[in-house]
Formats: sequence, C-alpha cells, structure tokens
Amino acid sequence: MKDVTGVNGVALAVFVFFFVAVTVMGFLAARWRKAENENSLDEWGLGGRSFGTWVTWFLLGGDLYTAYTFVAVPAAIYAAGAAGFFAVPYTILVYPLIFTFLPRLWSVSHKHGYVTTSDFVRGRFGSKGLSLAVAVTGILATMPYIALQLVGIQAVLDVMGVGGGETTHWFVKDLPLLIAFGVLAAYTYSSGLRAPALIAFVKDTLIYIVIAVAIIYIPIKLGGFDEIFAKAGEAYAQTNAAGAPRGALVPPEAKQWTYATLALGSALALFMYPHSITATLSSRSREVIRRNTTILPLYSLMLGLLALLGFMAIAAGIQVKNPQLAIPQLFETMFPDWFAGVAFAAIGIGALVPAAIMSIAAANLFTRNIYKDFIKPDATPAQETKVSKLVSLLVKVGALAFVLTMDKTVAINFQLLGGIWILQTFPALVGGLFTRWFHRWALLAGWAVGMVYGTVAAYGVASPTQKHFGGSSAEIPGIGEIGYIGLTAFVLNVVVTVVLTFVLKALKAPEGIDETSPSDYTADAPARTAKPDTDPQADPKVGAGAH
Repeated sequence: MKDVTGVNGVALAVFVFFFVAVTVMGFLAARWRKAENENSLDEWGLGGRSFGTWVTWFLLGGDLYTAYTFVAVPAAIYAAGAAGFFAVPYTILVYPLIFTFLPRLWSVSHKHGYVTTSDFVRGRFGSKGLSLAVAVTGILATMPYIALQLVGIQAVLDVMGVGGGETTHWFVKDLPLLIAFGVLAAYTYSSGLRAPALIAFVKDTLIYIVIAVAIIYIPIKLGGFDEIFAKAGEAYAQTNAAGAPRGALVPPEAKQWTYATLALGSALALFMYPHSITATLSSRSREVIRRNTTILPLYSLMLGLLALLGFMAIAAGIQVKNPQLAIPQLFETMFPDWFAGVAFAAIGIGALVPAAIMSIAAANLFTRNIYKDFIKPDATPAQETKVSKLVSLLVKVGALAFVLTMDKTVAINFQLLGGIWILQTFPALVGGLFTRWFHRWALLAGWAVGMVYGTVAAYGVASPTQKHFGGSSAEIPGIGEIGYIGLTAFVLNVVVTVVLTFVLKALKAPEGIDETSPSDYTADAPARTAKPDTDPQADPKVGAGAH
C-alpha cells in the first residue's frame, strides 16, 4: 500500500532486500572459482572459461532475457496486439541456428585464445580493418541496450513511487538509479563475469516464480482467459483519430511480411551481440554449448507466457501513457504489496545481470580490437585487464548519461537501430566459421553497404511521436511489402559481398593470412589433469586463452 508520499513501502522494502542480497553476491563472486592468475581477460572477462552446463544456461538466459524483455514484450502486446508476439517465433528459430555455429566458434576461440568475435574475424581473414568494423559495430549496438536495462530499473522505481514526480529536483529523482548504477559498476569492476553468472541464478529463479504466479493468479482475479481475450479484442477494435484500430489479436495480412521478416532478422541478429558471445565463450567445453542450445528453448516457453501479460494489462484496465510502464503497473495493481516487491525485484535484477555482461563484452571489444590492435600492440595481459575494467565503467557511464539526458523513446529506437547494425556482422562471423571463400575486402564493403542502407532507411521511418527513427520496418525495394529494415540491409550486404568476392578473386587481390586450420573448428577442451588455474603454464585451458 502506498503512503502519503506515493511510495509503496512494502514493495520497496522487498525490492531493497533482494537488491542488497544480489549486491553482496556480486562482490562475493570475485572469490568464486578464484584463480591465482587474475590478470587476464580470460579470468575477468570470461570467468576463466570454466562454466559448466547449468551456470552457462543461467548466464545465457540472464544475458538474453533481460529486464527490457520482461517489460517491452508484453508492452508491445499491450500497445499493438499480437504483432508483439514476433519475439516468440524468433527465439524458437534461433536455437537450431546457433546449434550449427556456436560450437564451432567456441572450438576455434578456445584453440587460439580468442576473447571476442573480432579476434576470430582478424585471425580468420587476416584483416584488422574488418576486425575493427565488427568491434565498432558491437560497441555501438551494445550501448543503447545497456541504457534500456537502466530504463527498466527506472520504470520499476517510478511505479513504486521512488524519486518523486516530474517537478522533483533531477538529482533527487534520479538518485535511486544512480545508486543502482554505482553498485552495478562496483561489483562488475571487482568480480568481472563471475558476478552476473552468480546473480543470474537469483534473477531467473525470481522471474520463473513471478511468471508462474502471474499466469495463474491474475487470470483468476480477472475472470479467466476468455474474459481477458474478449476485453483485449474490444480494446484493439477501438480506432484512433486517423480511423486506424489500436491493434489486433491476430496480425492482419498487410503486416505479415513485417512480422515474418522481423522474426527472422531478429533470430539472425541475437547471437551476433557481443554479450551473447561473451557468455558462450565462458563455458568450459564444446559439449556445454551443444547441450545449452537444446535446453535454452525453455526460456521461449517462458517468453510466450510473459507476452500474455500484455493482454492481462488491458483486461485489468491499466491506463498508462508509456506502454513500458504497463506491466510494472499491472503487478502493483493485481498483486499483494509484498509479492509486487518480488516482481519488481525480478525486473530490477533482470536489468543488472545483462547490463553487467554487456558492459564487459563492450569493454573486451575495445581492449582487444582497438587498444591492443591499434594503440598498444605490446600490451601485457595485466594491462589488457586493467583497460577492460576501466572501459566497462566508461560504457556504463555513457549508458547512464544516455538515460538521464535523452527521451526514453530515443533509447528504444537506438536499440532497434542496434539490431539492424549488429546483423551486418553475420556474414563475416558465421560465414567465416564455415568457409574462407569470402574476400576480406568484399566483407568490409558488404558491411558498409548494409550499415549505410540500414541507418538511412531507419532514419526515414516516421511515427506519430517523431519524424525519424520511428520504427524498424520500411518498404522492401523491389517487393513493395513492408519488412524489417535489418533483414533487407543484410540481403544487400550478402549480395555485395558475393559479387565483390568474385571480382576481387578474379583480380587476384591479396586475401590475408588465415591463422586457423580445419581441425580447430571441432576441437574440444583437453582433459584436465591438475587442479584448474593453479599453474597458468601447466593448465592447457589457461595457456590456450593467454596472450
């Protein structure tokens, strides 16, 4: 129940309890599987490449199913109807896809000590320029994603009444977010990837509990799913000033291309994000990755149930100007205060875990593929680790500044743009895992064409609230249907890459040196014969990752 100041004291107390608990876990994580040689990116940025099946599963789940997912997927359903369900088929499509290439990436990365996707691209194609393009794209795409995690925390704090109203002094209003940011920055700096790996257990457990309760408890209070869908259908049938309906329970035929291309493009892009790869490379064996691709679809089941909350928010009569607040407001309205606190904690912690992994992944890209390749080629492992720690702080500061100074819709639109951008690294990364046929210059040209087309096309999309970057779909050239800009840009990218590869091979342009061999892509970790991490020279796992 809220007091006279508008603060839900009980929910806030429960939220703070869980927040303090995971903060303590975050700092204690530095001692979890502690290595004697901590001055390497393998230890700080990849958790010593030592995580087994369950830790990797929770880490990948915590990495991919974020606070933004928790808030934005049902918010899309709340605002526009079944079109928001595109997230469910794309997470189903992605797992057979990653089963084909992630084990290969893990093997070659383990063999050569690659920490980032750009490391692999540089080694495979002998091109620092292409490696730099992949690194810059990864950092650009990750920054607004981190910002959105902070937006998720801010949405929860707003619903709990923490921080005051719009007239409150900015420092007082944003103080809770600043505290959450400070805690996140401190334990990430201290513990590296071990912190989100440990906290992911708490985060995913809370989310599963909240969704299980919500999917049973809320429909009982609202009269059942028949009543929920009936009210949602009525709400979607209402038209706006332009005469267009709010949404639909089933996507209309005119929007089916948009739905299909968005699902396919998102599936191709998901594991191009640096944080997805960081979590993957932290596992201790190839078999762990293969096993995870078969059990991760459990999260898709959870996502489908989560999306239904958007219909429930409509049926419960939730009225918010910002759809991102619909689900936190639904929880506060429908749940007892103490369980609303548990739900808010699930969202809050669901922001901390991916934000930590994303900042580590972006820092690793800068350190390995900008600092080491172009600024200080003779950097020692200790220097690399120090730079990566500092950059992880700067990345979070940038994301925080983004959230505090810009409109929240801008953050969302930049994240949509990030998906368009990161998809353009697919030919170099996934293509390179299976063939050396593509020419490095052709890949760079294809990447540039995809980036320019995707950015310009997205800039030209208007929405009722803004002139530019108003969405991620536009007319597909030559087809006339509305489709996902990222997928169109990707097709152009591939066409340019293939055509230029033929041309450059005919001209006998230098191809660069491939430092990998075919057997590298199927290699597994050597059997451990001694206590892990005791002697960096004796332990083959550590030796493979050290530079």
